[in-house]
Amino acid sequence: MKKKSFPRGIHPPDLKSTASMTTEIIEPKEGNILIYPMVQHIGAPCKPTVVVGDVVKVGQVIGDSEGFVSAPIHATVSGKVVKIEDTLVPKGVMCQAVFVENDGQFAELSQVQPNQETESSQMQPKEESDSSQVQPSKDYKDLSREEILSLIRKGGVVGLGGAGFPTHVKLNPPENKPIDTVLVNAAECEPYLTTDHRVMLEETEDILKGLEIVLSLFPRARGIIAVEDNKPDAIEKFKKENNNERISVMPLVTKYPQGGEKLLIRTCVGREVPSGGLPMDVGCIVHNVDTLVAIHRAVTHGQPLMRKVVTVTGGASKNPGNYQIRLGMTIKDLLEEIGGTTSEPHKVVVGGPMMGVAQSILEVPLIKVSSGIILMTEEEATRPSQQNCFRCGKCVDHCPLGLMPLDLSACAERKDTESFKKYNGMDCTSCACCSYVCPAHRHVAGNIIEMKEKILATK
Repeated sequence: MKKKSFPRGIHPPDLKSTASMTTEIIEPKEGNILIYPMVQHIGAPCKPTVVVGDVVKVGQVIGDSEGFVSAPIHATVSGKVVKIEDTLVPKGVMCQAVFVENDGQFAELSQVQPNQETESSQMQPKEESDSSQVQPSKDYKDLSREEILSLIRKGGVVGLGGAGFPTHVKLNPPENKPIDTVLVNAAECEPYLTTDHRVMLEETEDILKGLEIVLSLFPRARGIIAVEDNKPDAIEKFKKENNNERISVMPLVTKYPQGGEKLLIRTCVGREVPSGGLPMDVGCIVHNVDTLVAIHRAVTHGQPLMRKVVTVTGGASKNPGNYQIRLGMTIKDLLEEIGGTTSEPHKVVVGGPMMGVAQSILEVPLIKVSSGIILMTEEEATRPSQQNCFRCGKCVDHCPLGLMPLDLSACAERKDTESFKKYNGMDCTSCACCSYVCPAHRHVAGNIIEMKEKILATK
């Protein structure tokens, strides 16, 4: 099959540790206190459905929202709720969180029960009320479309490759937006990160089953698994295990930011998502590989989203690898459990080096969208001093969306909101290609991201 490519982007060194690429996923011991922020996805934040002193079980809903664009949050250990207060999340903002003291017993609910006879049941969207007792089925074909969507929402499934958009919403587009292509984002183009790579190798069957469930919701759609060609073992494994005629594997030229939704659509099917638009506007839905695993587990086994595979790497990492952690575990507890660091990290980044966020403290919980922890040495983290822009145009040449980063950055610096919107600044995907190629080392992406967040905060 001919390899697809898109015209713009960059080629940073992948810095993917051989140890994290070749070592099987490890499950470390969980921490003593698990912290569950009520903001772990795009959309309406959750509210605690428990109070201090409650005893919770593994899989119990401890946070939910009446908003349709939202997803419940589940306890990943059993134990007592010791406090409910604000905490810092990896993105760098404060939000309310439920703190659970792990009792080490891991007592489980018999099934996913987001509609318990508690405040949680009163917070469910009206659309879900009639299907509150839907049971998972090992054969998804026994379930209706509405039942599948209900189970996905009950499982708290959100997009695990980026911003965390609630999956049941993405899979329920308006009737006037017919879907003909389901793209599996298996690019993992961020340097350092190898979590998706290991999931592809170790959870291949569950990814394919999750994709089949999604395709059952769109009978006329095809599935395309898009994998960068620096992962030949994953490409081969998908081809070997796939026996569904509606699913194909597409090798992609390795390039950053190949994994962006709009760019992946352009590369794989040659369609342009309009400014301000969504993939469904051009007949597409895009899912990360780990999201498909979560869909499969929620629909066929009734398992809520409680675990996440996280890459731990960087020059200060003592034991680089991929670790399947229970959500709510803090960075500090994870590092202590896997042997600490070789030296004091100069910078700790959650996510990839291009789009990740530097952390000010390590008592920060890992949440649904946490993909990696990069422990950077001073050499890795140090950036040259910022100089004046001399309008070389490199940021424009390399912007995957064809924006004008230098002008958007200037708008942000002078707080010119209207011009920022006029130049389509809200379309920026925060890929940071502009900052990477800037010979003056200007904080172009940072300025644009800050402006976007200020505009969104006023809505």
